Amino acid sequence: MLEWLKFIDTRVFLAINGAHNGFFDFVMFWASDRLIWIPLYLFLAYLLFRHYRRRAWILLLFAGLAITLSDQTSVHLFKQVFQRLRPCHEPSVSQLVHLVNGKCGGMYGFISSHAANSFALATYLSLLLGKKIRGFTILMLAWALLLCYSRVYLGVHYPGDVIVGAIWGAGIGAAVYISIHSSALPSSPPAP
Repeated sequence: MLEWLKFIDTRVFLAINGAHNGFFDFVMFWASDRLIWIPLYLFLAYLLFRHYRRRAWILLLFAGLAITLSDQTSVHLFKQVFQRLRPCHEPSVSQLVHLVNGKCGGMYGFISSHAANSFALATYLSLLLGKKIRGFTILMLAWALLLCYSRVYLGVHYPGDVIVGAIWGAGIGAAVYISIHSSALPSSPPAP
């Protein structure tokens, strides 16, 4: 079963990575760059302040916690444990990989930290702002999916790396949101 999943993962990877052109090489390279999204992060912080006023500071702190947890666990609980080579480092596949600007990344790719981090943030903020801003959840999901797709397109992750990373990150984002709201709930009244 595991070999079959690896086979499918490799085939889907090669199909996505192989469908490249100069325009999308440029777009996906920049979509995958963390610094390009700083204006988005500032806008998201603005939205938190607009809807939560003074509480926004603590909510921003917890957003940072969600990203830190997803980032660190993706490395220490997955990459260093499973040590699955990135496709661009995998000897049986590397000759077929189209790399953009020669960027491959570290040796191991399971799970994708980009996927985990983007889904942690997208999930956490969607739970906070999704009911307050129409279409917000869809836009955050589209952003996170774009980042995930870019990682496969660029040849640095298999689809399984980003799928598991997205699930892991979404779980962390939801857990951080729940931890905030469970601590804010009033305790149950004492028994008579």
